[in-house]
Amino acid sequence: MWGGFGLGSSAASIGSAVASPLLSLLLGACALTGVALGEIPRLRMNRATIAVVGATAMVLAGSLTLEQAYASIDADTLVLLFGMMVLNANLRIAGFFEAVARGAVGIGRSPLRLLGLTVAASGLLSAVLLNDTVALGMTPLVLEVVRATGLPAAPFLMAVATAANVGSTATIIGNPQNMLVGMASGIPFLRFFYSLGPVALLGCVLVWVTIAWVYRGQLRPRPLAWSHRESVDLDRSLLRKSSIATVLLLMALVCGLPIPLAALSAASLLLVTRRQKPERVFAEIDWSLLVFFAGLFVVTAGIDGALREVGVFETLQAHAASGVAGLAMLSAALSNVVSNVPAVLLLRAPVEAIADPERGFLTLAMASTLAGNLTLLGSVANLIVAELARRRGFVLSFAEYLKAGVPITLATLALGIAWITWTVS
Repeated sequence: MWGGFGLGSSAASIGSAVASPLLSLLLGACALTGVALGEIPRLRMNRATIAVVGATAMVLAGSLTLEQAYASIDADTLVLLFGMMVLNANLRIAGFFEAVARGAVGIGRSPLRLLGLTVAASGLLSAVLLNDTVALGMTPLVLEVVRATGLPAAPFLMAVATAANVGSTATIIGNPQNMLVGMASGIPFLRFFYSLGPVALLGCVLVWVTIAWVYRGQLRPRPLAWSHRESVDLDRSLLRKSSIATVLLLMALVCGLPIPLAALSAASLLLVTRRQKPERVFAEIDWSLLVFFAGLFVVTAGIDGALREVGVFETLQAHAASGVAGLAMLSAALSNVVSNVPAVLLLRAPVEAIADPERGFLTLAMASTLAGNLTLLGSVANLIVAELARRRGFVLSFAEYLKAGVPITLATLALGIAWITWTVS
């Protein structure tokens, strides 16, 4: 494919020497450690740049050839992620998230009711849209209401972060790790939803109950006096068009259109416009996330090859085949060591090789997503909530997060394991 550009021979030569498995694993460990930390001390590097540098090091060291690196990049996942980003960008520009958040908090006239509406809005939106986008849209407005009513910020910040993660469990398009599972497994959209939707719904109930219990002393019943300081600035034309695109996307997914094509079709509909400058939409897209994924595909491909050479692959496969509980615990543990997206990439091949890969992939999606609620560093959505709060003078500390994060994670994981064990065949 690259021969027309004179790259065929160079691709075969660069990285053609086979690296030792130890070197590949060392490079992979360094890259994934950087990804888990989110930065390299004393260097201005984020997750995207760490993944790209790690991928390049893998090829230069001979862990895989340049052609193998190209082949390891999953175009379907990148296309799906891009399409969802375009859709989310248009909804955000139109004022959709602001309208939903204001509507939810506007009818919450007691602390527990407001908490429940916050959980419901974050969870429901995350099932249809990316959980990171929901966290980005909901957090500033929830903080505005918290400031106006004098309520404590921590329980409502926890509600946005944890419900966004739990709600996103329901669908293939809810979060990046589910997208990876969907592309690798080929599970139809509706089957995925029927299998994990109840876990997301009951999980959001557990989120509300847990936060209400942990912060019971700060959420005693009392009337809340709050009025909107300003009206929502809606672009009604763009909101209608974005809503139509979202409905068409869901219809296409239900009808069985390939998931990346469905997302790209919805994005293309929104990119055909006379009023909206494309630069504004593209400015809203997280390009670094796409770069991060591309680099991570290469890094994990190099690690996968090394694991096969040293026999660890068979060990991972054995754990994956040990049952729903064993695979869920492995997925949750690995997700909190290297982050959930790398964990899914590392476990894809072992899960594919077990006797019931569909059940394994559903377990992997469930556990890697719900495990993100364990600590503040467990998911990008958590970090978005904490960072936006910090910019507005509110602190969600690591220790504060653990108060509700640990019981929520344990309870929802137990729920997910029981549900898949007893209902998914």
